[in-house]
Amino acid sequence: MTSHALMIFAAGLGTRMRPLTDERPKPLIEVGGRTLLDRALDIGRDAGTQPIVVNTHYKGQMIADHLAGSDVAISHEPGPVLETGGGLRAALPLLGGGPIMTLNPDVVWTGPNPLSALSKAWDGERMDALMMLVPLDRALARIGGGDFSIDAKGRIGRGGDLVYAGAHVLNPARLAEVQDQVFSLNVVWDRIIAEGRAFGIVHPGGWCDVGRPETIAVAEAMLAKDARPDG
Repeated sequence: MTSHALMIFAAGLGTRMRPLTDERPKPLIEVGGRTLLDRALDIGRDAGTQPIVVNTHYKGQMIADHLAGSDVAISHEPGPVLETGGGLRAALPLLGGGPIMTLNPDVVWTGPNPLSALSKAWDGERMDALMMLVPLDRALARIGGGDFSIDAKGRIGRGGDLVYAGAHVLNPARLAEVQDQVFSLNVVWDRIIAEGRAFGIVHPGGWCDVGRPETIAVAEAMLAKDARPDG
């Protein structure tokens, strides 16, 4: 299993998480006594990813202080929020040239390490993107419908009852195809999907979107259930 670089997206404004984000950036909100950022870092380190880069914007100094003395590099975005695609491209000098994993910290997982599973399934000969997905009926606190479907060969298409779970592997060379400074990874994904080089796998464990204050309790209940001997 090849080690990949990891980008953790931590530059968002966290508007849906207000008023909790009035005083701190969303990645520093705690779930079950541990910050969302530290939970994401745990997943990355457990999967052996290196280097690990975190991008920052809103209240970025608080994240920098939180990571002080660690082995995590910071890609600060002092101007406009670059969104996922622009933020990832800006961080490439810190991430290196190989396939890159990305992870959204505002998600809580149980079960197998999603990044380890992605690393094991990655095939750069066939793939330019590999996404971790979760069925809509197991996507706790999700608002809205599904994002993708998977065909018999594992290729993904838009529409369906599978939710993008906030973790994926990407060939970073595809980022150079976009001219805009600020852009979403969806722009890149659409091109890769059209070429049949976007794939997906399904996470078998628990998953909760921690995007609003009321979802913290949902995530904590999921974690508590997972920690019980009877599951």
